[in-house]
Amino acid sequence: MQITASTGLPAVTALGNQEREVLYAVGCGLRDDEIAAALAIPEDAVAAHLARALVTLGLRDRSAAIVHAFDSGLVAPGRGPRRRAPGPVPPATARPVPAPRIRISLLGPLGARRDGLPLDLGPLRQQAVLAALALCQGRTVSRQELLVGVWGEEPPNTNVVPVYIYRLRKILRAGGGPDTVIARDRCGYGLLPGAVTVDVARVEELVTAAGAAARAGELTEAVGACARALDLFRGEPLAGLPGPLAELERLRLTERRVVIAQRKLDWQLRLGRHCEAVAELSALTGAQPLNEPAAAMLMRALYLSGRQADALTVFDRTRRRLADDLGVSPGRMLRRTHRMILSGDESCLGLTGTPR
Repeated sequence: MQITASTGLPAVTALGNQEREVLYAVGCGLRDDEIAAALAIPEDAVAAHLARALVTLGLRDRSAAIVHAFDSGLVAPGRGPRRRAPGPVPPATARPVPAPRIRISLLGPLGARRDGLPLDLGPLRQQAVLAALALCQGRTVSRQELLVGVWGEEPPNTNVVPVYIYRLRKILRAGGGPDTVIARDRCGYGLLPGAVTVDVARVEELVTAAGAAARAGELTEAVGACARALDLFRGEPLAGLPGPLAELERLRLTERRVVIAQRKLDWQLRLGRHCEAVAELSALTGAQPLNEPAAAMLMRALYLSGRQADALTVFDRTRRRLADDLGVSPGRMLRRTHRMILSGDESCLGLTGTPR
């Protein structure tokens, strides 16, 4: 058995993973209830693991365990979670959840703000765990889902998810109360309803409002709601975050942004704001040269702005890219728009189906 030179006692490598995690938490000054929350195990299991660690290491009590955790290098001075200041903590049910003070942004690099001030969310994998909870707002996410979504096919051997959850709780805790942001039940973890706002959810609220306004004939209001939704995008969604879930959501949210932009631009055309739409559609088709609905809208906008030749140029350019890159011909929508422009039929050019 390996011996720690400074103490003459067995090294922490003699412990099992769970006992070592508990010893680390004890060395960081956590109570049993805090350790149970961090490791997602019952509180009596914490006591049992600590008792086994004391026997294995030949330690007499909890105080000796704290000293040994430092002497063995398991806990470094100045690192790790620390016990909260002493004092009575009111029961969780005694205080209603306040209005959201924390805002989580996923539509760009991950960010979180409490009362307008940015929060340090820790290492990238820990950030990815928070992103997964925010993306699944409104439901519980199991530990296995988090492992697969954040680590993929190479999950860690350690009990890292509960540790990350514990750290995130401390970072995000609002109003000074314990665990008011991330809740836990027998199925897993989830953001407490009403505790945070997430920009992805706000986008969908605005899109829903835009659809309702459009159905009521309030196209100006619908365009405004879509514009506010698009303003929430700050670059590539979830930029830099690791894991399969972040990669899939990056693709989905990027596509969602395009769909919202197309919906907004279609309504602008219906309002007769053709010249205004040309610049945005030109940028969109430049970024997505194979996007036929966007190309068709740009053709309509150009034609209705008195630029028929430019509209036909867009068709020729898109047709060539489709042939060169995909080996296909333009689809029905693009061909129909082309025919209407050639024939000078303006009756339908401002009124086509709205993208979903």
